[in-house]
Amino acid sequence: MAIVKPFKATRPAKDKVAFVSSRSYQEYSRKELNAILAYNPFSFLHIINPGYRRTKNLKGQDRYKLIHQIYLEFQSNNVLVKDTQECFYLYQIKKDDYICCGILCGASIEDYQNNTIKKHEATLQRREELFANYLKTVEFNAEPVLMTYQDNAAIAEIIKKEKRKEPQYNFTTRDKISHKLWVISDLETKTQLELEFNKTNSLYIADGHHRSASSYLHAKIAQSSNPKHTGKEPYNYFMSFLIPESEIKIYEFNRKIKDLNGLSKEEFLEKLALTFDVVIIGKNLFKPKQKHQISMYLDGEFYSLTLLENNYIINDALSTLDTQILYKTILEPILNIKDLRKDKRIVYGYGKNNIAIMKDEIDNGKFKVGFSMMPINIKEIKAIADAGLVMPPKSTYIEPKLRSGITIYEL
Repeated sequence: MAIVKPFKATRPAKDKVAFVSSRSYQEYSRKELNAILAYNPFSFLHIINPGYRRTKNLKGQDRYKLIHQIYLEFQSNNVLVKDTQECFYLYQIKKDDYICCGILCGASIEDYQNNTIKKHEATLQRREELFANYLKTVEFNAEPVLMTYQDNAAIAEIIKKEKRKEPQYNFTTRDKISHKLWVISDLETKTQLELEFNKTNSLYIADGHHRSASSYLHAKIAQSSNPKHTGKEPYNYFMSFLIPESEIKIYEFNRKIKDLNGLSKEEFLEKLALTFDVVIIGKNLFKPKQKHQISMYLDGEFYSLTLLENNYIINDALSTLDTQILYKTILEPILNIKDLRKDKRIVYGYGKNNIAIMKDEIDNGKFKVGFSMMPINIKEIKAIADAGLVMPPKSTYIEPKLRSGITIYEL
C-alpha cells in the first residue's frame, strides 16, 4: 500500500513561472549557464548557483547557507509564493508527439524503507551523505523523484476530470516543450487520490535514486535529533512525480570503447564468435531489432551480434538484460572493463542520433569500437526492482526529464 500526501508547495508567481523554472543544473554548458544568470534575474539557477553575483567559488556549508538565503529573498520579493493549504499538483509535459501527465506529491520515507518504493539502481554513499547535508541546510527540495505506477483507471479518471479545468500554469520553454500545471485543492479529490494510491502495491523509481536515498538519510537524521518526532513532519516525505507505466519513455545508452585491450581486430572477432552469431552488416547505420541482439561498429563496418544462448546462462532478471549480457560476455572478459562507472576507456552516449554520433566518433579515431542495444522496457525494470537486483550503470535514459523550481517542497 503506497502512502502519498498533498503538500504546501512553494511555487513561482504565475506571471514568472516560465522565467523561474530551469532544467537540471548539470545539463547546462558553462556558456549557457552564464547567459541565463546574466539576463534572467528570476531563474531558479540564481538560487542553486548563488556565487554568481556575490562571492565566487563558495563551497560546502557556506554555499548551502547562501542558497537558503537567496531562496528566502525570492520569497520576500514574491517571485516564489507558498501555498496556504496542502495540495496535489497535476503536471503535464508535452514534447513533440509525447505527452505525459502525472501527480506531484509527497512520497513516504516509510515506503522507501519497507520497499513499497522499489529501486533498480545502486547509489553511492558519498553522494547520499553530500545531498542529505545539502537538504539539512537549504531546507527545501526542488527536483522531484520520478516514479511510476501500474496504470489505474480510477486515477486516470481523476486526472481526466482535473484537466478539463483551466491550468494554473501553461507555458512553453525554449526547447519547445510545453508545460501545464493544475492545483488540486478540494478535499474530496485529494482523499480519492490518497485512497487509490493506497491500493497500489508498489511504486517504482524511474529516475532519482540518489535524491530518494538522500531524502531517506536526511529523514533518519532528522527523526533521531527531534525528541518530539510524530511522523507527520515534512521530512517524513519527499517530493515525487508519479506517472503511469504507459506514459514513461525509455531509451538506450550506447557504449563507446577506446581500445580493444591489445587485441587485433581479427582476434577480437574470433573471441566474439564464441558467444555470438557475428554477421557483417556493412557501412549503413544498424540498430538492433530484437532483444539479445547487439549492434557493433568497428573499423568502418556495422556488425550484428546475436547471442548464442547455449553459451550464456540466463538465470534471473538481471542476466537477461542486454546491458548485462554485453558486460558479462564482452566488456569484462574480453576488453577487461570491470568497473563500468570509473573505467576511463568506456564512454556512454544517448539521444536521437546516438548511433550516427558513435559512428562519427569511431571513424575520427576517438574510439575504437561501439555497441548499441534495444532499449530496456518497463517490465524489465520492474522485474529487476522486484527481485532486489541492480542494473549496470547507464542501462536506461528515461523521460520525462523534469524542470526544477516549478514546485518546491520545504523540509
